[in-house]
Amino acid sequence: MGNWGSHLYDRPPQKLGEFVQNNLRPSEDCQKQIDQTVDTICKVLQDAEQLPLVISVARGGSYGRKTVLRGNSDGSLVIFISDLEKFQDQSKNHSELLSQIWAQLKCCQLTRKLEAKMEIQNFNSGPTTIQLFAKEQSITFKILPAFNALGLSEKPSPWTYRDLKRSLDMMKASPGEFSVCFTELQERFFNNLPRKLKDLILLVKYWYQQVNFKVRLAVSFQLPVYALELLTVYAWEQGCGAEDFDIAEGLRTVLGLIRKPGELCVYWTVNYNFEDETVRNVLLGQLRARRPVILDPTDPTNNVSQDNSCWHLLKLEAETWLSFLNESPGPSWNVLPASLYSTPSHHLDKFIKDFLQPDKTFLDQTKKAVDIICKFLKENCFRHSATKVQKIVKGGSTAKGTALKNSDADLVVFTDLLKSYTSQKNERCTIIKEIHKQLEACQQAQDFEVTFEISKWKAPRVLSFSLKSKVLNECVHFDVLPAFNALGDLKSGSAPSPKIYAELISLYKSSDILGGEFSTCFTKLQRDFVRSQPTKLKDLIRLVKHWYKWCERKLKQKGSLPPKYALELLTIYAWEKGSGVLSFDTAEGFRTVLKLITEYQHLCIFWTVNYNFDNEIVRNFLLAQMQRTRPVILDPADPTADVGGGNRWCWHLLAKEATEWLCSLCFQDGSGYPIQSWDVPVSVI
Repeated sequence: MGNWGSHLYDRPPQKLGEFVQNNLRPSEDCQKQIDQTVDTICKVLQDAEQLPLVISVARGGSYGRKTVLRGNSDGSLVIFISDLEKFQDQSKNHSELLSQIWAQLKCCQLTRKLEAKMEIQNFNSGPTTIQLFAKEQSITFKILPAFNALGLSEKPSPWTYRDLKRSLDMMKASPGEFSVCFTELQERFFNNLPRKLKDLILLVKYWYQQVNFKVRLAVSFQLPVYALELLTVYAWEQGCGAEDFDIAEGLRTVLGLIRKPGELCVYWTVNYNFEDETVRNVLLGQLRARRPVILDPTDPTNNVSQDNSCWHLLKLEAETWLSFLNESPGPSWNVLPASLYSTPSHHLDKFIKDFLQPDKTFLDQTKKAVDIICKFLKENCFRHSATKVQKIVKGGSTAKGTALKNSDADLVVFTDLLKSYTSQKNERCTIIKEIHKQLEACQQAQDFEVTFEISKWKAPRVLSFSLKSKVLNECVHFDVLPAFNALGDLKSGSAPSPKIYAELISLYKSSDILGGEFSTCFTKLQRDFVRSQPTKLKDLIRLVKHWYKWCERKLKQKGSLPPKYALELLTIYAWEKGSGVLSFDTAEGFRTVLKLITEYQHLCIFWTVNYNFDNEIVRNFLLAQMQRTRPVILDPADPTADVGGGNRWCWHLLAKEATEWLCSLCFQDGSGYPIQSWDVPVSVI
C-alpha cells in the first residue's frame, strides 16, 4: 500500500466529513479571488469589439460544477459565439477564433487588476488554457469557443438532440464531440445538488487522485473524473436523496459501484427522454453498449466512461479501500449498478437474482429482529396489564416471500381486548400507545434500541419504528398493527365461514367505515394467498414492485400511486390467466402486467378462494362491487377492500409510465424485436 493516501486511510469513517471540510474544500478567500477574476475575464470577453459577437460565457469543468478540490483543479470557459450557428460550425475558423480570444486574454492580463494571478498558454495543436493562482489554490481553465445549442431556452428541445445526432452522422464525428455546447446544462444540473453531496464528490475525487498517482507509477491512462462525479450523484439520488447523510455510507456505496464496472449503466432523463423516436433510438443504442455506461445528463451521445481500460484498476483500488472501511463496519445505500429499464429481456432473471432477492444475511437478520419483537410483545409488553396477546401473525412482503432487499417487517398483534371489528376501530389506538410506552421503557433492560416514526394521524392504525440491537448488523424497520381475531383458530388451507364476511359486510353497509378498514384481521389469508404461489411468480412480483418503487420516486411530486398490493394481485392474475406454468418467460410476464396497467379503465378482477357467491349477503355485495368504477381489484382475503380503488388519476400516472416502459430493453429480444405479452382478459366477468 505504501504511503499513498495513507493520511486518508488513517481517518476513521466517522471523521471523513470533517476531513473534507478541513482538507478538501478550497479556502473561501482563495475561491473568492478566483471567482472575481473569472468574472472579470468573462466581462472582457463579452465586451470585446475585436471578437465576433459573444452571446455568453459558460463555466464548466469542476469549477462550473462547484466540485473544485483544494490545491490543483480544472475548469473551462465556454465562449458562445454568434458566428457559430450550428454544431458543424464548431471547427469553423477555429484557429482564428482562438487567436483572437488569446489576444483579449493577454490584454486583460496586462491592463486589468486581477485578484488572482493569471498565466496564459496557447498551444498550436491544442486548446488555449489559462491558469489562475490564489495562494495555495490553482485552477487550469480550457478556453473553448462553441455553438450556443440552447439559444434562449432553459432546456433543450427534442429537435436540438435530433440535430445533434444528424450533425454527428454527417461529420462522422465521435459521440460526445459537441457536449461542450451543453455546458450551461451541466452547470445547472450540479447547481441543484446539496452541499454535502458535493463534499462526497470531493472525497471521491480525492480518492481518485490518490489512485491516479499510484497507478501512474506503473502505467499511464486517463481516469474518468467526470464519470466518477456523475456516479456519485447517481448513488446519492438512488440510495439516499437526503441533504444530510453519513458521508462514509455514501463513500462505501460509490466504491461498491466502482467494483462492478461490467454492470454499470447510469443515465438521467432530466434534459432528454425516450418520448422522441430519434432520441429514444440513440438512448437505446447507448444502453445496449458494452458496460460501463455513464451518460452525460446533458448529451445522450456522450458516454463519459468510454475508457474501459482504467475501470479494472479502479475496481481493484476500490476493493482495497472497502476492505479498510470494513474494519469499521457500517451500512451502505442500496443502489443497483444498472437500472431495470436498461436491462435486456434475457437478463431479467439474473437482475432479480443479483439485485432484488434478499440474501441469507438479510433474511437471518430480519428473523432475529422479528423474534426479538415477538418475544417482547408476548412476554413483556402487557405483563402489567389485563390485556393478553392471543397470537402474532407475520405479514408483509417478508412473510409472503416477495420481499425486496431492506423490506420492512409487518406484525399483526391479536389481543383479547379487541373483541370485534368495532372494538378494533375504537381501541387500537390505546394498544398502540401501550406498545410504544413499553418499548421505550424496556429498551435498556431488553438490550435493544428503537426509533419511532411520528404518525401524522391523531388516532394511528400502525406503530412504525426501527430496531437496533447488538445481535443485528443493521437496523430493521417494523410496522406493528393491532387487530381483532376475526378468523379465530382457522387452520391453514381452510376457507373462513361465510358468516365472518356477512358480519363484516353488514357493518360496512351500516356505518361510515371505509372498505378494507379491517383487512388486517385477514392478514393470514393475504399472506397465505401470495406465499402459496410458485417461486418464479413471486420473483416476477419482486420485479413489478421494484418497477413500482422507481415510479414512486419519479412521480412523487405529481400525486400518489395505486396501492402496491394492487400490483401484486394484478401480477398473480396475469400469470393465472396468461400462463399458469411454473417456468415462464419473465419478460413476457412483466410486459403483460404493464400492458394490463395501461388498460386500467377496464380492469375487474376478483378471486373466490376465501369467499364466493354461495351466501346471499356475500353474493349481493360482490355483485355490487362489480359495478364500481373501474379499475376494480378485490382483495382475495377481504371483499370490502377494492385495492384497485377506482381512482382514475393515480392509475393514469402509472399507466403513462407503463406505456413508456413498453419500449424499454426489458421487452426486446437479442435482435431488437419486441417481446410479446400473454393474452389476458381485462375482466373476469
